[in-house]
Amino acid sequence: MADFLRLVFNGFTSGSAYALAALGIVLIWRTSRTTNFAQGLIGTLNAYVAAWFILSQGWSIWLASLAALVTAFATGIIIDTIIIRPAAKVSPISKQIITLGIIMVIIGIIPWFFGTSRYQMPRFIPLSQSIDVAGATLHLNTILTLVVTLGIMAVMFWFIQFTRWGLATRVTASDETTSKLMGVPTKTITMVSWATAAILGTLAAIIVAPRTEVHVMMLITVQVSAFFAGTLGGFTTFFGPVVGAFIIAFGRNFAMFYISDIWGNVLLYMSILVFLYFRPYGIFGKKPSKKV
Repeated sequence: MADFLRLVFNGFTSGSAYALAALGIVLIWRTSRTTNFAQGLIGTLNAYVAAWFILSQGWSIWLASLAALVTAFATGIIIDTIIIRPAAKVSPISKQIITLGIIMVIIGIIPWFFGTSRYQMPRFIPLSQSIDVAGATLHLNTILTLVVTLGIMAVMFWFIQFTRWGLATRVTASDETTSKLMGVPTKTITMVSWATAAILGTLAAIIVAPRTEVHVMMLITVQVSAFFAGTLGGFTTFFGPVVGAFIIAFGRNFAMFYISDIWGNVLLYMSILVFLYFRPYGIFGKKPSKKV
C-alpha cells in the first residue's frame, strides 16, 4: 500500500507538469493551428531566468518564479508578433517548421546568457515538511503543486467558457477566417494565447526543476508526454489533454515500477497507439465534419 500511494503521489506531480504543458500546446494549436514543438524549451528558458534570480540575486523561489512568469508572458508575445505572425503569410506549414527553429535559437541563447552549468532550484516547501499517509510520505510540495495546477486549470476553463474573451477564443479556435469577418480581434487572441502557453510551459518547468535540476533537456520527457496527452485526450477540447496527462503520468509510474523502466514505457505508449488506432481523435475528441 505504501508503494502504491507513493506512485500515486508522484503521479500527481508528474501529471501536473504534463497537463500544464499539454494545455499550452493545445491552446496554440486551436487558436493559430500551429504545432508548437518549442513549448518545452520556452518553459526551460524561463526556468533559467528563475534560477538565475535565485542563485545570483538571492531572490526567494516565490519572487523568482513570479519574475519568470512575467518574462514568459513577454517571450510568448515576442515569438508570436515577430516570428510566427510573419511566417503565417507564407504558408501554414512554415509556422510548424519555425517552431523547430525556435528550439535551436533557445538552445543557443541559454548557454550564451546562463552558461553551461546546471542550476539547482530549491523547492517551495522543504521536503522535511510532509505528511505520513499509510506508510507513504506525502510532501507538502505535492499538495501545493496539485492545488495550484488544478486552480489554474479551473480558472482557465471558467474564463474560456463564461467570459467574452473566452468566447472570442473559442470562436477563433473554431474558424479564424470567419472570426475575422465577425470582427473578432484574432491577432490579439493568438498573441495572448502564445503568452499564456509560455506561462503554462514555465510553470511545468518550475514544477520539474527541483527534481531534475535546470538544464537544457530538462523538459524532453514532459514535452513528449504533453503531446501524447493532447493526442490521447483530444486536441479538439481543452479538458481532454488534462485527463490524458494524468492517465499517462499514473500509467508510466505504475508500469515502470511493476514491470520495468524500459518495458514499462514501451508498453504504455504502445497501448496508447493501439487505442488511437481505434479512436484517432482521442478520448474526448470529435471527428471534424465538413459542411457542403
